[in-house]
Amino acid sequence: MELEQIKIFCAAVRLKSFTAAANELYISHSTVSRAVSALERELGVRLLERGRRGVSPTRAGTLFAADGGRILALAESLERRMRETGGKI
Repeated sequence: MELEQIKIFCAAVRLKSFTAAANELYISHSTVSRAVSALERELGVRLLERGRRGVSPTRAGTLFAADGGRILALAESLERRMRETGGKI
């Protein structure tokens, strides 16, 4: 599982659409689809219900989106804090 996959999944859930997530993240629809499918395979659980009117999270998907959102926020905070240290390598 990678941060980018979590970011893509959370965008799809929030926007209720693979297409809207792809547009927001400047990636292709197929990249969104592949990322979500890879997460589902890796976790062994269906995360999204796909339909003509977009996508909606399953029970597992709702849990994953909540925790995934916290993981993304923490990663963003960590990155920001490291930039703020002004340290050089």
